[in-house]
Amino acid sequence: QLQASGGGLVQAGDSLRLSCAASGRTFSTYAMCWFRQAPGKEREFVSAISWGGGSTYYADSLKGRFTISRDNAKNTVYLQMNSLKPEDTAVYYCAAKKGSYSGNYRLYEYWGQGTLVTVSS
Repeated sequence: QLQASGGGLVQAGDSLRLSCAASGRTFSTYAMCWFRQAPGKEREFVSAISWGGGSTYYADSLKGRFTISRDNAKNTVYLQMNSLKPEDTAVYYCAAKKGSYSGNYRLYEYWGQGTLVTVSS
């Protein structure tokens, strides 16, 4: 089970840190990913991290503003989001996939419930 938290209402330029806490099993051998879905839009890839944390991946448009990390001892993945923009407004989901990462959300086996991020201009 994955539990996402940390969303909220912020102003453009602010920062937020999302957390995804895993329970019920260990996800240390899973790639962990963040996706987001804005109203009326397709779910899109945000960022992913390999099971060991040594490799990270970002959507091109988010590089430099978002940072993903994980703490396997705490079974938690984080997404630090800086310089937020109104177009970052979406529900953010964390997901887990056995083995290597994929940008295709359909391949992820476990999902958190989502946390809403709203960025006002």
